[in-house]
Amino acid sequence: MKRILFLGIAVVLTMTAMASSAKAQSDSLGDYARSVRKDKKTTTKQFDNDNLPRTDKLSVVGQDPERTTDGTQLSDSAQTGEQPQAGDDATKSADAGSADDKQKSYDEWKGKIATQKDKVDLLSRELDVLEREYRLRAAAMYADAGNRLRNAGTWDKEDAQYKKQIADKQKGVEDAKKQLEDLQEQARKSGVPSKMRE
Repeated sequence: MKRILFLGIAVVLTMTAMASSAKAQSDSLGDYARSVRKDKKTTTKQFDNDNLPRTDKLSVVGQDPERTTDGTQLSDSAQTGEQPQAGDDATKSADAGSADDKQKSYDEWKGKIATQKDKVDLLSRELDVLEREYRLRAAAMYADAGNRLRNAGTWDKEDAQYKKQIADKQKGVEDAKKQLEDLQEQARKSGVPSKMRE
């Protein structure tokens, strides 16, 4: 009896010593991490979605652009001493027209992709309904042994018909998904942004 008592006390003391040493070790690791974080000074600015500038330029490479006395930036033609040409206005309006054309093209692709997604969703729902209907009929058929014996030939025909319909629907869903992937790939090759392809 004394042995068991001494053994129990030894186990409790050992567990207490281990727990206190683990606590001391984790505290020292936490202190070390805090000191490293405090001492660490970043010299470069890191950008993420929360602090990304919306109006300013993120990065300027090369020399600082020249500024006038009132602090505004000179245009490229003013910096080089060139006179603005009359064709510049035509180029700007052509760029605006091409931007409108691009947006129309993007909207067309977006519409095509949305239509195909709707088709995939509809076919998937139809397949789901057909599979549920088949399971219900199969459960009703196999639940009654007498019904199984009396209508075995009829059930075999219906079973084959349901399985064929389900296989056809599954093929239709797979074909529609493949068409959707092809449309998205064509849109990607046409330069449509990813947010409009999804």
